[in-house]
Amino acid sequence: MRILHLGKYFPPSKGGMERFLDDLVAAQRRAGDEPAVLVHAHKPRSAEPDPPWLMRCPVWLRLIFAPLSPLYPFWLARAIRTYRPEVLHIHMPNVSPFWALLLPGARRLPWIVHWHSDVEPSKFKRSLRLAYPHYRIFERAVLERAEAVVVTSPQYLEASKALVPWQYKCHVVPLGVAPERLPEIQAGDGDASWQPARMRVLAVGRLTYYKGFETLVRAVAASDALQLVLVGHGEERASLEAVVAQTGAWEHITLAGELDDAALCRMLASCDVLCLPSCERTEAFGLVLVEAMRYGKPLVVSDLPGSGMAYVARQGQNAIAVRVGDESAWTAALEGLARHPAQRQILGQLGRERFAREFDVAQVAARLHWLYQLALRMRAGDAAHVDAAPSDELPGDDAGEAGSAAPAARLLAVIPALNEAACIGEVIAQVRQHTGVDVLVVDDGSTDDTAAVAILNGARVLRAPLWQGAWGAIQTGIRYALRHGYSGVVTLDADGQHEPAHLPRLLEASRTADVVIAACPSRGSRLRQLAWRYFRLLTGFGIEDLTSGFRYYSARACRILQTREATLLDYQDIGVLLLLRSARLSIAEVPVEMNARRSGASRVFFSWWTVARYMIETSLLCLARWDPRRR
Repeated sequence: MRILHLGKYFPPSKGGMERFLDDLVAAQRRAGDEPAVLVHAHKPRSAEPDPPWLMRCPVWLRLIFAPLSPLYPFWLARAIRTYRPEVLHIHMPNVSPFWALLLPGARRLPWIVHWHSDVEPSKFKRSLRLAYPHYRIFERAVLERAEAVVVTSPQYLEASKALVPWQYKCHVVPLGVAPERLPEIQAGDGDASWQPARMRVLAVGRLTYYKGFETLVRAVAASDALQLVLVGHGEERASLEAVVAQTGAWEHITLAGELDDAALCRMLASCDVLCLPSCERTEAFGLVLVEAMRYGKPLVVSDLPGSGMAYVARQGQNAIAVRVGDESAWTAALEGLARHPAQRQILGQLGRERFAREFDVAQVAARLHWLYQLALRMRAGDAAHVDAAPSDELPGDDAGEAGSAAPAARLLAVIPALNEAACIGEVIAQVRQHTGVDVLVVDDGSTDDTAAVAILNGARVLRAPLWQGAWGAIQTGIRYALRHGYSGVVTLDADGQHEPAHLPRLLEASRTADVVIAACPSRGSRLRQLAWRYFRLLTGFGIEDLTSGFRYYSARACRILQTREATLLDYQDIGVLLLLRSARLSIAEVPVEMNARRSGASRVFFSWWTVARYMIETSLLCLARWDPRRR
C-alpha cells in the first residue's frame, strides 16, 4: 500500500513524534508497504542525503512552536503526483496539513489523522490561548474530513474535548518503538556520567514549559541521595540554570543538552530511574517512557489526569505516579526508590516485559494497515463489508492493550486470582511447560503482588475494576478467549490445588466432549460427599466431582458461558453444568489427583453461613431447572 505521511519534522530533528514516525516508516517498509514522508526542513540537517521517499519543505518562520511555509501546498501537490498515495496519513498537531483542505488531489484521498496531542489553551502560555481559537477552525475541518482518527491511549481519548464530536471514528493505537533502534548496552557503558554514591535519576525531553522540569530539579536538589542528568535543549534552559544556581546543586544536577542517539541509549541503560514530571496534557504519551522500559528502568511520572502517561507508566506495576508540581512528594518518591533497590528492580522488570509484549512498532504498523484498508473501503462506500480488525481491542495486562490475536489452535488457561502471590508463579510455570497453551490471570482485586508475580512468570494479566468473585473472573477470561480466537479454555485455581500435569488428560477427553471435568472425589470430606450425592439426586448428573474448578471448555461451550444468562450464576459448578446441559453439550469427567490448598481459605466454604447459603441457592437453582424427563 502506498501511504503519504504528513509530519511536522523528521530525524535528525529530536522529539517523540519524529522518532515514532521514523520507526513507523521503517516498519511499514519492512512489511511491504511503500510509505513516503513530507515534513518541514529543520536544522541541523543530517550529513547523509535523504532517501528518495522523504521530502523536506522549507520553513519561512516559526510562530508559537508552529513552522510556517507558504510553499507547502506546492510541495504537497508534488508529493501526491510523485508518490501516487492511496492514503493520506496526517500527524497532528501541525498547521501545514490544513492546506490539504484546498487541494483537489488531497481531497480525493482517504485521510487518517494521527492525533498525537491536543493543542492545549495553556495556562502557562498566553500566546497559545489567543491563537488556539483560530487554529481550532481548521482543526475541526480536518477531523470532519478524516475517515478515521488514531489516538494513542484510552485515557487521552476520554479526556480530549477536541475529539468529543468525532469519538465514533476514533481508534486507540499506542505509539511503538523499533527495538533495533535501542540496542543492548554493555554493563558499565555510560557510567562515567554518574556518581557512585547517589541514585541515578535521568530526565529526557525538550526544555519547555509543559515538561515540569523545574519541579524535578528542585526535588533532586533537596536530597543528597540523588543525582540528576537532564538531557535536552529548549527555551527553558536559562530558567533551569537559574534554579540550579539558586539551589546550589551543581554538584549533583547536570544539564547535559542534546545527545546523539548512541549516547542517549547509554544514559538510558545506565540510569537507575527515568522521570517525566510533565505538568500539562500537552504531554500526551511520553515516548521516552517506552524507551526506558526497553532497558528495564522504573518510571516516576506526574499523576496527570487525562494524559496518556498513565497508560504507559502504570502506578504500582512499572511506575510510581507523583502529584503534579509537588516538589516534596517528588523528593519523597525518589528517596524511597533510592532506599529500596529491589523495588526498582521489579518495576523495571515488569516494564521490560510489557515493552516486549505491547510496544513493538511492528504491531502498530499492522494495526494502521488495517485502518488504511478501512479508510479505503469507507471512501468507496463499502464500510459495512470491512472485515473485523485482527485485534480491535488488544490483549495486555488490562483490557484494550497492545498485542495480537491468538492462533485458532491455541488453548487459553484462565486462572482467577485473589492475593495468591505466594504460589501463583509456580502454577503459571507448570502450565507454560505445555506447548500450545497461553496463560491469562484475572486479578480479582488482589492487594499483594499477585499481578506482578504473574507478569514476571510470563502470564497476561487482566485487572478487574470491581471485585467479581471467582466465577465472574473466569467469565472475563472466557470472553477474552473468544475475542482473541482461542480454540478452548482450561480453568484452574491459583492456589496450587490443581496439577497442570493433568492437562493432556483433559485435552484427550475433549476430542469427544465439549466440557471435561477433572475429578478428584477423594478430596471431599464426608459432608461434602453427602452434598454431592444430594445434588446428583436433584440434577440427574452422573458426575462424581460436581464442584471441581479444574475444567476444559470448548469454544462452543465458551460462547454459552459468556452470555448474560451465565452472568447470573455465582459459582463455576452445578449451575454452569445445568446451563451447558440445557444447550445439549456433551460433558465428560476424567479422574485426577489434586493437592491440598497451599495458602488462604476457600472463597465459597470459608464459614458455616456461606455453606448454608450455597446449599440453599444451589438447591433452588436445581429445582428451577428440574426436568423429570431428563431423569
